[in-house]
Amino acid sequence: MRIVTMAAALAGSVLVGALATGAEARTVAVSADRLLDVATGKYVEKPLVVIVDGRINAVEHQGDPVPAGAERVDLPGVTLLPGLIDMHVHLTSSPLFGGYNRLQKTDSFWPILATTHARATVEAGFTTVRNVGSRNFEDVGLKQAIDGGFIPGPRIVPAGYAIGSTGGHCDSNSFPPSMHQKGDAVIDSPDEGRKRVREMHKYGAEVIKICATGGVFSHGDTPGAQQLTLEEIKAMVDEAHRAGMKVAAHAHGADGIKAAILGGVDTIEHASLVDDEGIKLALAHGSYFGMDIYNTDYTQAEGKKNGVLEENLQKDRDIGEIQRENFRKALKAGVKMIFSSDAGVYPHGTNARQFAVMVRYGATPLQAIQTATLTAAQALDRVKDVGQATPGHYGDLVGVTGDPLRDVTVLEHPVFVMKGGDVVKRIP
Repeated sequence: MRIVTMAAALAGSVLVGALATGAEARTVAVSADRLLDVATGKYVEKPLVVIVDGRINAVEHQGDPVPAGAERVDLPGVTLLPGLIDMHVHLTSSPLFGGYNRLQKTDSFWPILATTHARATVEAGFTTVRNVGSRNFEDVGLKQAIDGGFIPGPRIVPAGYAIGSTGGHCDSNSFPPSMHQKGDAVIDSPDEGRKRVREMHKYGAEVIKICATGGVFSHGDTPGAQQLTLEEIKAMVDEAHRAGMKVAAHAHGADGIKAAILGGVDTIEHASLVDDEGIKLALAHGSYFGMDIYNTDYTQAEGKKNGVLEENLQKDRDIGEIQRENFRKALKAGVKMIFSSDAGVYPHGTNARQFAVMVRYGATPLQAIQTATLTAAQALDRVKDVGQATPGHYGDLVGVTGDPLRDVTVLEHPVFVMKGGDVVKRIP
C-alpha cells in the first residue's frame, strides 16, 4: 500500500508540474512533392502536413506559415500516402520454419523473433496491422512493448489465440495420440465458443479470429471443409460484438464462407473457394473479404526449402489460382476488399508485394491502395484514427518516389515512414 501511495503521489506531482510549466505540444511539419487523398484519388500538390502530439492538425500548402518551434521534415521528390494497414499478419510466425522445422526452436524463440518482424513491418510502411492468431498471447505482449516505446513496430490489433474445432485448422493435428497435443482454443459447442471469446477478451484480444473451414497449412483436412457450425459461429460473434470486438473468420470453403457471413462475421479471410451465392451474401450483409492472393508465389518458390510438407504445398497449388480468379469476380461484383497479406506465410516487411497481384487480377492501383487505407480503417471501425492523412488522424505517413497510381510497385520500396509524428525510416 505504501508503494502504491507513493506512486500515486509521484504521478500527481508530475501532472501538476506539467500543468504548471505549460509544457508545449510537439509539432512536426512535413513537406513533400504531393500527398495522395485516398478517398478521392486526387493529389494535393506541395502539401505541408502539420502534426501536433502525434495527430494531424492540418494539411496546408508549402509557403503557408509554419507553426513556431515546429520540427521540419522536408521530402523533395517524394509522394506521401497515409500509413498502410495490413488486416492479416502473423508477427510471431516465420516462413523460414515450415512443417516440423518449427519444433527445432524453443517456445520463447518466437516472441523474440517477432520483434524483428515488427520492425520490418513498420519500416515497410505498414503502421497498423491486425495480428489474427498467435500462441501464448504473444501478440498482446508485442503490442504492449511497442505501445510502451520499448521496441519499434506498427500499431497492433491482437487476436490472441485463433478459435477452432477439435481436429480443425486451428487445432494441433500433426502429432500422434500418445503426445496428447491439443489446441489451446478448441471449442465444440456454442457455449464453449462463448467461453473462449471471453477468455481472449480477458487477456487482451481486440479482435476475435475463428477458423470456420480447413486450411492450407494444417494437417489432415481440406481447405473447403466447413469445421464450425452456424450455431457455434453465431454464439462467438454475438459474444465478441457484445464486448465491442470485430470477428475475422478463416474461411476457404464455400459453405464455411456462407455460414460465417450468415453468422455475422465481419471479415472473411482467404475466401478462396467462394461461390456466386457467397458473393451475393457478402454484398447483402456488407461483409469484407481479405484475400491473400500473393503468398502462393512465395510458398511455391521457397516452401519446400523451408520445410513445408508436400501435403500443404499441394493444397496451396490446388486453390491458389482459383482464389485469384475469385478475387477478380468478387471485386467486380462490388464486395468490399481489405488488404490481408497473411505475412508470416511469406516474409514480414514484403507485405506490399500483394498490391501488384491485386492490380493484375482486376483492381485499379487506387482500389488496391484503398484496401490498405480507407476500407481497412472502415473494417476496423477506426476511421477517425487511421486510413487517411487528414486532420484528426494519426500522423502516419508513407513516402515513395514515383506515382503509385501509375505503378503500384513503388509501394514495395518506401523511402520514408512516419508513425504518430515520429520518423521510423528515411532514406536520403
